[in-house]
Amino acid sequence: MIHDLTELGRVGRVLNEVLKLLAGEQKRLEQQHGPRYGDSSAGSPGQTLHGIGELTSGVHDALKHVALATGYISLGLDARADHAVGLARMKPVGVPSGVDRMARPLSDATVGALEMIRDLSEFFDGDFGLAIDVALAAPQATYPPEDWAAYQQQQRDRPE
Repeated sequence: MIHDLTELGRVGRVLNEVLKLLAGEQKRLEQQHGPRYGDSSAGSPGQTLHGIGELTSGVHDALKHVALATGYISLGLDARADHAVGLARMKPVGVPSGVDRMARPLSDATVGALEMIRDLSEFFDGDFGLAIDVALAAPQATYPPEDWAAYQQQQRDRPE
């Protein structure tokens, strides 16, 4: 399979900028909130730190997959490149679901990072851009739910 190194380079550079924004925000929130102990309700300091950690980790892993794919392509290792590109195109774990845990209003850095990665939605599999729009539109943190039974019922009733 032929892969587009130009596209992978563009995606990698954007992911790197997103990672810088999220890592800076994570550091700021850690300094602001301290350890993650205590309240674990949606939007609490502990959940906000957990959410920014998920976002940062997911983008970091996505960037590693893009870099690995680019390396394999450059080396002419086609079978490995095909597999690595497939991994790179998977929606990053924790993005945008980490936002569901975070207190509102979201910082400009977090919103900017998510908008940048949303602009890459055609690169990733699935309705990635829509998921980011939904997460950004939520007026408050939505996870973890106060009523687990209602949440589980809502998840079962959700259209595929």
